[in-house]
Amino acid sequence: MTVPSYQTLGLSVDPRGIASLTLNRPQVHNAMDAQMIAELQQAAAWLAAQTEVRGVVLSGTGKTFCAGGDLGWMRANMDKTRGQRVAESSELARMLRALNELPQPLIGRINGPAYGGGVGMMSVCDITIGAATASFSLTETRLGLLPANIAPYVIARIGITNARRCMLTARRITAAEAKDYGLLNEVVDPADLDAAIEREITDLLQCAPGAVAATKRLIAYVGSHDLTTNMQYTADRLADAWETAEGQEGVTSFFDKKTPVWRKS
Repeated sequence: MTVPSYQTLGLSVDPRGIASLTLNRPQVHNAMDAQMIAELQQAAAWLAAQTEVRGVVLSGTGKTFCAGGDLGWMRANMDKTRGQRVAESSELARMLRALNELPQPLIGRINGPAYGGGVGMMSVCDITIGAATASFSLTETRLGLLPANIAPYVIARIGITNARRCMLTARRITAAEAKDYGLLNEVVDPADLDAAIEREITDLLQCAPGAVAATKRLIAYVGSHDLTTNMQYTADRLADAWETAEGQEGVTSFFDKKTPVWRKS
């Protein structure tokens, strides 16, 4: 496997198939500019195509997870035409969607504060573990802007009630509040962050990768369709699962008291 390199990101894959995707613009607190947005799309496309990759850990270099959109990038967009501004905004939307729809679980290692689009990046993660010292804010309205591209993911993550409070007032919330809102799944001491991430990875590596990817698609579909539609869809998907090599091996291994090939210690 040849892992691509980027200017604004770090990307590596360990022998277990766990990828580390790291925002790497610490001089601006990992704020996103056009290059980082483009490179995140490229990295997501590459990761999605790697069947050997079992999971992806998303984090930031330095003390900040992600400060949101780079203000220099935003100011440059002010001087563009309407069509160019829409195109730039659409690239951000496509990047968020690409990360949200990765077939592998995306685990957010939230090493520090996140603001604006950084909260959006947290919201596309399947699992988020955050440092207790971190704080978070949807700061767009303080700048006269809107949390537009990130809104579908943030609202899905924390709900309309919490989104109204956080988006309309740009209030800063603690890691403990972020956990109450559902933005974080777990809050740990910064020194314990890597151990907490490793626990998630250990659990993940017990699961069949094909079944995990199919379950991500299942969750997305069921969450956006009515009960009648979901009844037929889920009946079909379970029948599909029974027919897969993973499903057959998993059930057979259980009865034969063997370890399925995907399970790693």
